[in-house]
Amino acid sequence: MPRSIVLKTAIPGPRSTALYARRQEAVPAGIAHSTPIFAERACGALLTDVDGNVLIDFAGGIGTLNVGHANPAVVAAAREQIGRLTHTCFSVVLYEGYVAVAERLNRITPGSFAKKTMLANSGAEAVENAVKIARSATGREAVVVFDHAFHGRTLLTMSMTSKVRPYKFTFGPFAPEVYRLPYPYPYRMPTGTLDGWIAAVDEFFYTQVAAEKVACVVMELVLGEGGFVVAPPEAVSHLTRLCREHGILFVADEVQTGFGRTGRLFACEHYGVEPDLITMAKSLGGGLPISAITGRAEIMDRAPVGGLGGTYTGNPVSCAAALAALDFLEEQRLDERAAEIGRTVESRFHGFFERFPFVGEARGLGAMQALELVRDRTSKEPDKDRAAAVVRRAYEKGLILLSAGTHGNVLRTLMPLTITDDQLQEGLEVLEDALS
Repeated sequence: MPRSIVLKTAIPGPRSTALYARRQEAVPAGIAHSTPIFAERACGALLTDVDGNVLIDFAGGIGTLNVGHANPAVVAAAREQIGRLTHTCFSVVLYEGYVAVAERLNRITPGSFAKKTMLANSGAEAVENAVKIARSATGREAVVVFDHAFHGRTLLTMSMTSKVRPYKFTFGPFAPEVYRLPYPYPYRMPTGTLDGWIAAVDEFFYTQVAAEKVACVVMELVLGEGGFVVAPPEAVSHLTRLCREHGILFVADEVQTGFGRTGRLFACEHYGVEPDLITMAKSLGGGLPISAITGRAEIMDRAPVGGLGGTYTGNPVSCAAALAALDFLEEQRLDERAAEIGRTVESRFHGFFERFPFVGEARGLGAMQALELVRDRTSKEPDKDRAAAVVRRAYEKGLILLSAGTHGNVLRTLMPLTITDDQLQEGLEVLEDALS
């Protein structure tokens, strides 16, 4: 098959190395990076760096580019919009794009009930506003989240995030009234069954926080930064039943799982769940910053007038890009493409599990597939060093790859869903070589 990867220099090359020296002088050390190259341009699933090296992208801007880098439809829509109207602030002068995106999300998100949508800029803003809306609607303060969760970097969402290093370390004190449940993580459940988890959830509302004080439960149905752990359906069913019984709102965090990534438009469709509120970002904008909170109309309307909004929320250019990205997703059936990609990757990953004893588990849903690396399968001790070495070896050979997991020992795939079959196979070959 034709090769997509073209390496003209070592990775990083001389121009990237020179730019990195400038970065060290100008940019805080606390802003991390996983690949030491500087991008010049990108198209589809291929990225070209400033030294002319062409790499296959299995990271997709951390799941932001389901429709591919520089998607022509998104670029055209943004270019046309930016020439007409760049900004008014929707709270000052209204414009149609905001309303059109809201109408679209009200239609396509799960739930056979009237919905309304608020737009924001980032996943963290979406989650934070969902909590604000839930608190306003219920009159309750407490928020329940999960071990291994990632929800953002603002004060509240950082408090909701589980992973201490690097996301919370030295940044306390944290927001109050945030309570944490164990995530239903089958690979690391002591008994390998859900019985103990279900008992712990039931006990939680007696020992940690009273159910009648909980505004919402916020859950990633497939952990993102936490390592692509897929929540078992019976766990989600038990949790949503408890929420209904106690008047707790269920918030599905679909920031990373949304817009086709899991093989359905939204992950909650796999579970038959109709969330009270759903948070979205990343691939909504096709690469431009935009996020959204969609929920039951009567809940969304409970926040006081003026209590929601922001200067740049629902920017006209981002709205135009989002509408184009949603059109492309639907027309190209990228959810079906994600399922196809997922089957291919899953098959190869199970082969890696058979071949490499340090692969503790291969798992995922749709095009969210992951390998958890361990020092040995008996102890299941996380092997962060090996994961980092694989990521490094991969980019040296032309594949951009991300690690994840609370212990940094999980390799995850977030390739654009527009990737070709040949590019996908070439990237998997590089990954296999890196694992070797």
